Amino acid sequence: MRIFKPNRPLAFIHKALAASLIVAIGAALPISVPAQTRLPALGEGGDITVAEERQLGDMIVRDIYRDPSYIDDPTLAEYVQGIWDELLAAARKLGELTPEIDERFAWEVLLIRDRTVNAFALPGGYMGVQFGLIGVVTSRDELASVMAHETSHITQRHISRLITQQGQQTPLVIAAMVLGALAASRSPDATQALVLGGQALAVQNQLNFSRDMEREADRMGYTLMQPAGFAPQGFVSMFDKLQQANRLNDNGAWPYLRTHPLTTQRIADMQARLQSAGLSFFLPPPTTEHAMLSARARVLASPGVDALRQRVAEPKSPGFASLPLARRAAALYATALASSQLRDFEGARAGARQLADTVRADAAALRQAQLLAAEIELAAGDANSALQYLPAAHTKVPEKRPELLLRAQALLRSGRAADAAEVAETLQTWVATHPRDATAWQLLASAWQAQGQALRAIRAEAESFVAHYDYAAAVDRLQAAQNLARKGGPSVDYIEASIIDARLRAVQLLAKEQAAQR
Repeated sequence: MRIFKPNRPLAFIHKALAASLIVAIGAALPISVPAQTRLPALGEGGDITVAEERQLGDMIVRDIYRDPSYIDDPTLAEYVQGIWDELLAAARKLGELTPEIDERFAWEVLLIRDRTVNAFALPGGYMGVQFGLIGVVTSRDELASVMAHETSHITQRHISRLITQQGQQTPLVIAAMVLGALAASRSPDATQALVLGGQALAVQNQLNFSRDMEREADRMGYTLMQPAGFAPQGFVSMFDKLQQANRLNDNGAWPYLRTHPLTTQRIADMQARLQSAGLSFFLPPPTTEHAMLSARARVLASPGVDALRQRVAEPKSPGFASLPLARRAAALYATALASSQLRDFEGARAGARQLADTVRADAAALRQAQLLAAEIELAAGDANSALQYLPAAHTKVPEKRPELLLRAQALLRSGRAADAAEVAETLQTWVATHPRDATAWQLLASAWQAQGQALRAIRAEAESFVAHYDYAAAVDRLQAAQNLARKGGPSVDYIEASIIDARLRAVQLLAKEQAAQR
């Protein structure tokens, strides 16, 4: 039986924020996760195992994947995941990751198209990062500081410890606590209706407990920064941002302040650590690439027409030419992307050309400008022009995911059978090593469909559902493929039909296990 099932489209907001509050207030389960699972009952008080924690995380992210606020933006995903990979490498080197956790956890970033400033740790090695956070940080170091903090929540297994701490709480009380904290981020009046009596006291007790964890996550996260290649000063400058937002009476745009209460002790501790290391409070200037991708997050987080028009107007303001390079590049990137969103493709192309000219001396920034130009051409319906901005396949340089997916989309739109065959070959290689890339599986399905290979196309669709833990939908697609194969005919590949039979049995078992957890 489910504890609570919020109505969409608010369902995702509840789930994502509830997940962030697992660390902040000790809630053992997000709102929509059922109390009746094969995980330890909350009243048992036993430690949750690594495998069970991963299982719980998978249950949560399955619903996140299905919500429209979740977005797989290959450009931003590559950037944020790249930062996390460096932090995880440092954690391994420092011994903060046990081999069991390292192997069993997912270590995946989930991007949330929301302009509020937030990030949250989830069970099983998942981290949520909202576009608002990427848009507000001024450097990779600041973003890395937040992610290092959340990483330490995961590596120190704070979620597991909090579930154990909740041994005397019933699932319904915990659900009410989470609902009350969620309501607080939207309306203080709603909190009074949801958190009453002893439940309110329980919330305060858990907040007190979590402050120790916050300090521990600060300390552990700080130690990751330099070994991962980031300036530790990013921690202090990010705290300054949070403190300033707190002083301005946060109006709901910074839920991170509520899930991670900022105290003078935490601020003083980070400043003292900086001084004891002999480091002055000097933050390296933002890279041009970061400024551009931060601008991308701001544009994608605010898709309203008025907001997009404001982005387009910025490069026309007086004094624009005298701004630092990173600021100009960010504004030009935002202009080009916003113009494309407004279907003004000539304006978008002009902005992209000016951006490329501006950042030509910076290889990382120029790559982002070319990716944006290809994206604009695809949106305008000119696949051939998009290909001109992307490297050719089978080059000596390993293909990166943004280029891979953009090139696949462009080739598929050409309508040529040879191009579809090239896409299928490239993506088959990719998914063999990245089996949880649902977007790649969907493109592979399109490539196989374009070649008339219906069975393979349906199986690829099923694998995209498997990648997002939607086993019921995957079973449905595999059964459809099985029925198609049984009809026979010259187009039926019986080897592929055997693969489908085997996959169906495997996914049915996964679906059965998933159902038993509900």
